[in-house]
Amino acid sequence: MEELDKDINKTFAAALERSQKLEEDIIKNPKKYRVLTGDRPTGRLHIGHYFGSIKNRVRLSKLGIPTMVLIADYQVLTDHDAYQEISQNTKQLVIDYLAAGLEPSKDMIIYPHSYIPECNQLMLPFLTLVTSAELERNPTVKEEMQNALETGKVKTINAGMLTYPVHQACDILFCKGNVVPVGKDQLPHIELTRTIARRFNEKYCKNTPPIFPLPDALLSKTPSILGLDGSQKMSKSRGNAIMLSATEDETAKLIKKAKTDGERCITYDPVNRPEVANLLMLISLCTGEAPSAIAERIGEGGGGELKKTLIEALNEELRPLRQRRSELEKDMGYISKVLKEGAERARELAVQTLNEVRSAMNMVI
Repeated sequence: MEELDKDINKTFAAALERSQKLEEDIIKNPKKYRVLTGDRPTGRLHIGHYFGSIKNRVRLSKLGIPTMVLIADYQVLTDHDAYQEISQNTKQLVIDYLAAGLEPSKDMIIYPHSYIPECNQLMLPFLTLVTSAELERNPTVKEEMQNALETGKVKTINAGMLTYPVHQACDILFCKGNVVPVGKDQLPHIELTRTIARRFNEKYCKNTPPIFPLPDALLSKTPSILGLDGSQKMSKSRGNAIMLSATEDETAKLIKKAKTDGERCITYDPVNRPEVANLLMLISLCTGEAPSAIAERIGEGGGGELKKTLIEALNEELRPLRQRRSELEKDMGYISKVLKEGAERARELAVQTLNEVRSAMNMVI
């Protein structure tokens, strides 16, 4: 276990160094890169998604970086027995994306991967490049398997969950994505994608230029956002989240129920007062003010003033998004158009890549 921890820390240190250099170069040379990012359509997005990833996607797309926003509908089947809501959830994701500021264009494509068969055709050759042992020891997959069983999402573990990281590699590499914004917990998936890309190039491109780039993780600068229970990561399944689609009144009610602690004086102490620190950080993400400065200003106002401050800051931050969201929900025809046009553009890239793969593997007829 100690050796495994050392390996994980070493991998993280290397990924962090690459991420820092990548961030600097992206700003100077945005067209060198293609970002692959996205979500599974398991429900509407919450403020953890918004601050943790969506705002950064908007920033990257506005820099002019070609961006692929994947809706991973097939992957929902790996750890959810329910499938009836996938279509509706997909459309709600698109509404959240557009309301937050993502604007579809030739360089910003939103698409569901079930509509990209050429991407999924990479799955079999990629599976031959990894061992079952490599898949079984992936720490993120282990955690996701355990969570799926504990929360009752599935009754048994299916093979799709084990091969989930390989499917992610297909999603990243079919469009030759070389930047993947992620948190630390997703690094094992990115490392496996790099391994698959490297092994494919070494095996099939010995005398030709490599087909696949080695993608790098662009690590999130936003700390992990706890749920309103103050003890676990914000999550729809844990019932501790504020959805982007919530009204201002609903947001206020949820925040008033948020867990704090018994101390009246508000201080920013993430180690000893994680619940209070989490609410302070959320205010900071809305206003740009340092959490410690917010805590000093609230002082003896206690938990009541802390929650009031957060309610005002969060509702102010999300007001334009919610207004845009309300408008988009009235035009579902436009939402379908965004998805269909995105799938068409994504398929063009996928067909080109699959043709290159067939040629490299001597399968052209």
